[in-house]
Amino acid sequence: MSYKLNKKLVNLVPYDPITGHYDIRLDANESCFNLNDELKSKIAKSISQIDFNRYPDCLAKAPIKAFSELYNVPEELISAGNGSDELISIIEGCFFEAGDTIVNVSYDFSMYEFYAQLYEVNVETYQKEADLTIDPDKLIAFSKEKKAKGLIFSNPCNPTSLGLDRTAVRKIIESLEDVLVILDEAYMDFWDQSILSEVDKYSNLIILKTCSKAIGLAAVRFGFAVSSRTITNAIRAAKSPYNNDTVAQTIVSDILSEKQYLAECCDTIIRNTKKLYKDILSINEKYSCFEKIFEPCTNFVFIVTDKYEEIYKYMLDNSIAIRKFKGAIRITAGTEMENYRLIEVLDSYFKK
Repeated sequence: MSYKLNKKLVNLVPYDPITGHYDIRLDANESCFNLNDELKSKIAKSISQIDFNRYPDCLAKAPIKAFSELYNVPEELISAGNGSDELISIIEGCFFEAGDTIVNVSYDFSMYEFYAQLYEVNVETYQKEADLTIDPDKLIAFSKEKKAKGLIFSNPCNPTSLGLDRTAVRKIIESLEDVLVILDEAYMDFWDQSILSEVDKYSNLIILKTCSKAIGLAAVRFGFAVSSRTITNAIRAAKSPYNNDTVAQTIVSDILSEKQYLAECCDTIIRNTKKLYKDILSINEKYSCFEKIFEPCTNFVFIVTDKYEEIYKYMLDNSIAIRKFKGAIRITAGTEMENYRLIEVLDSYFKK
């Protein structure tokens, strides 16, 4: 009798991102800016001083200190993870038990549901309004109706590019005081409605932050969870002892200390996104080709269109990678030249 996979794994398929070379990558919401030579030299010097025969700092004190100073959050409220994905996995696997219910929303980041199901946590999905916004009162009522022990959503949202203001988010947290609210602020660097500074006011809140977007370190895999001392201590206890390697810790510490550089990059990305949005609106005015173009508070534009498959393939044929969903496409803002080329190709698709 041969070994058989359990039911959680038997139909599981590996994550399948776009692979291959494309001249322009606008599919993964990464920063369009690589590190300059000066910053690379700074990192190289720091890495040269690493004792490679020693284990990493298990509490990642240096990057946590740098994050604390960048975002003005106390160090004792911060945990470090191997990307936000690891933190989501730890939180959903350790703060909930098999059979507990977590509420997510649709559309939203697919890995929230993936990790919950992997740990045999029940997932109930709140469907957004027709305009893809969240009605706070309805979400609160839905969470209570489902007897949820957890609620997880991104703000601003990936993939819709829309956000809830602080007042709405506070209402959700305060109305669900016995529910653990996991708030993913991966894209909040591009908006001004963060509640990161208020995190210690709530005993039921975890805020996730990533280095993969505005910080521009997607290759390094580093994320942070910010919460109360009680929850932070629990996350630190539950994670693997050496989950953040010394090379990654060194790079993140160096870059998070570059406040002016990060602010300049973020400001440029915001400007590029606004210009991309306006240019896509102009394409739509010209051809009446899209059902809906959402005004973003992120670094990407979300477009509802029944031509999503054809546009996606046409872009790939022209060496431009974007992201497709059923009935929609998502385009990350690139550099000025990348955005110009994207608009040029998009125009040629509708012109043909």
